[in-house]
Amino acid sequence: MPLFAKTPAEKMTEPYPRRWWALLVLCLSLLTVVMANTSLVVAAPDLTQDLGLSSSDLQWVIDGYTVPYAALMLVLGAIGDKYSRRGALVLGLLIFAAGSVMGGLVDETGLVIAARAIMGVGAAVVMPATLSLLVAIFPRAERAKAITAWSATSGLAIAAGPLAAGWLLQDHAWGSAFLMNAPIAVLGVVGALVLVPPSKAKGMGRIDYVGGLLSIVSVGSLVYAAIEGPHFGWGTGPITAAVVAGLSLAAFIVWELRHPNPMLNVRKFKERPFSGSMLAVLFFFFGTFGSIYYSTQFLQFVLGYDALETGIRLLPLAGAVFVGAAVTGKLAPKLGVKLMVGTGMVIGTAGVLLLTQIESGSTYTDFLTPLLLLGFAIGLSLSPATDTIMGAFPESELGVGGGANDTALELGCALGIAVLGSLLATSYKDKLTELVGGHLPAAALDTAKDSVGGGIAVAEQVALNPQGGAQQAQALLGAVHESFAHSIAHTSLIGGAIMAAGTLIVIAVLPGRKRVAKHRQEQTDGTARQTETVGAA
Repeated sequence: MPLFAKTPAEKMTEPYPRRWWALLVLCLSLLTVVMANTSLVVAAPDLTQDLGLSSSDLQWVIDGYTVPYAALMLVLGAIGDKYSRRGALVLGLLIFAAGSVMGGLVDETGLVIAARAIMGVGAAVVMPATLSLLVAIFPRAERAKAITAWSATSGLAIAAGPLAAGWLLQDHAWGSAFLMNAPIAVLGVVGALVLVPPSKAKGMGRIDYVGGLLSIVSVGSLVYAAIEGPHFGWGTGPITAAVVAGLSLAAFIVWELRHPNPMLNVRKFKERPFSGSMLAVLFFFFGTFGSIYYSTQFLQFVLGYDALETGIRLLPLAGAVFVGAAVTGKLAPKLGVKLMVGTGMVIGTAGVLLLTQIESGSTYTDFLTPLLLLGFAIGLSLSPATDTIMGAFPESELGVGGGANDTALELGCALGIAVLGSLLATSYKDKLTELVGGHLPAAALDTAKDSVGGGIAVAEQVALNPQGGAQQAQALLGAVHESFAHSIAHTSLIGGAIMAAGTLIVIAVLPGRKRVAKHRQEQTDGTARQTETVGAA
């Protein structure tokens, strides 16, 4: 067998012999780009202190990755389909590695944000490529099992990112949280060339670049508005972005409906398995990612765990993901997508709602059950939903299918962090003002209300001030902890309600097993008739 994989997947008459090794490479590539989305959460305190970041700066250091990541996946997935899916994977990993190295070496806020944006571009190439290559390599009989492994990797990365970054931050500066991605990406490049066969779509035709541009503008503007507006006020910028998002989305739909070879066939949303699964991914990651985001902050700022200790305490979530994936791998073929996805969303909603019980005296134990439920729900729901989404696309549009799935996932994450994060900040400010509003100077109160980290910093300054002292500092620290715990409980109630509504919508939209089987049979019959017509011609 040759060292490098050279035979295109489309020309293989038998299943690719090294497909499970290829899956390992695809999962490793996915792992590093998702880890980059979670690892900086535990590095936030060091970044803030070293670079003197404001709340806005820190938000964009984290979300500078998200905007290009979410906006570009659909278009870059289509480009990978047409020219080379493996080539897209390799190029994306190299871009991602370059951004990681840049982020680890620079020491200015603007350059760090730029490095995160470059990493986001690379991730937008990598993520749909991993999914399209997986579907191209694996025969239909094994595809659900491979997608289950892919989905479990996404859940593992949620915990692996903070754990790896936390371990490095014990002895190294925050730049190590960037640099750790580079060797993994390079290993992914080597593995892709050796183990992943080339693949591209047959007879795809010209790419719909106008539709692609409209999708970039609509998704990018929506994510920007969702990040900027709730956190920093609905000024001219966020409002303009929201209007642009709405207009460009409408233009995208009209264009795609009339285009002979659309970037995304929006008529697929009439198919209930596809639209229900897309909504499931969106709603699910809205609630779970937002909850994990602020739970991590409580572990660090209120319970006082360092970066490594926080990462270790997220490991049960990763373990629960694998348990959920194992269960769905066994039961989904027997019980169907609707039951598995619906059950997972119910469990995830319960996990979010359990966080309404958090109070200032809560310990890690109070977070353990919600984390286990969220992890199990991810493992249970993501794989069947993703398999259904990818099954809605022909072989020539696998990159587009991967881009659509990943856009829903990343959009859900971005909206969850932005919307729930904004509710968290507002609730925290209101509660802290209620508790200490008349006892602090205006400047100190503004700093304390900016974030829980700011409140802790003010308490430390009060302890060092002769006019303050340890007793007043302790009282302020207690108020900060109480305010943040209150904000988590309040935000979780709203987030859980949104997830519950989303769960009901998804259950109503997804068809039962019999309807899915009938729909697939109709698709098969339609394909067969088209083949006979072509043969007769």
